[in-house]
Amino acid sequence: MATYNKRGYKAPKEQQEKGDNNYIENTPDVDAKDSTTAKAFDTLDQTASRTEEFVAKNQKYILGFLGAVALITIGYLLYQKFVVGPNEDEAADEIFVAQSNFQKAIDAPTSKDSLFNLVLKGSEGKQGVIEIANQYSGTDAGNLANYYAGISYLNLGKYKEAIEYLEKFSSEDVMVSAIAKGAIGDAFAQRNQPKEALEYYVKAAQMNVNDLTTPRYLMKAGQTAYALGNKADALKYFTEIKEKYESSQEAQNIDALIGMVQ
Repeated sequence: MATYNKRGYKAPKEQQEKGDNNYIENTPDVDAKDSTTAKAFDTLDQTASRTEEFVAKNQKYILGFLGAVALITIGYLLYQKFVVGPNEDEAADEIFVAQSNFQKAIDAPTSKDSLFNLVLKGSEGKQGVIEIANQYSGTDAGNLANYYAGISYLNLGKYKEAIEYLEKFSSEDVMVSAIAKGAIGDAFAQRNQPKEALEYYVKAAQMNVNDLTTPRYLMKAGQTAYALGNKADALKYFTEIKEKYESSQEAQNIDALIGMVQ
């Protein structure tokens, strides 16, 4: 027969006692739990106390350090706003005429020397790239001035100066960065330093790989390696042109060069 719990129903005393005993048996040791918790809090208190003591003892140095960091941050922001920004604008304004002269020199079929000298020395009341590179060395225009100076010196046959300025130049532009490295190789080649030239041709070919500058400098690397008597490397560079850049201008006579070095 089913038994129903009616409102107000109470379990027999014996059952209540049995239930109470089960509850007591299954209850964790309260004292042990409290002891573990107390130890944890004691440890936290000790750590906090040591931290407070350290801060109190070294408060002067901590505040000094934080103050120095704040001053450096503020100084950097002010420098960027009131020094770097205006310098960038001034340098960009100064280099404009030199850029124009440089492009004219590159495009001119003849009489390039006079234009390259204007690039270096300045004209129309504006500084040349030598002065710009020195005066605005921390700016983008100052960096670019190193490139213009290096290429100008290379075209004027002043190879030592070309290397000096081109080595100062850096760029994330795929083409220009490779051309700058390759131009250093050209300068070393003109100075009859083929080993150094080969080193820079290989750098130019491997950096920022693309279909224009890579085969150009692979070709120069192959020719220079062959001139040095290193046919194996020359074959490697020529073969790379044939296999990867078959549509390039350098690939037109590549089979003859491969046959020559084999």
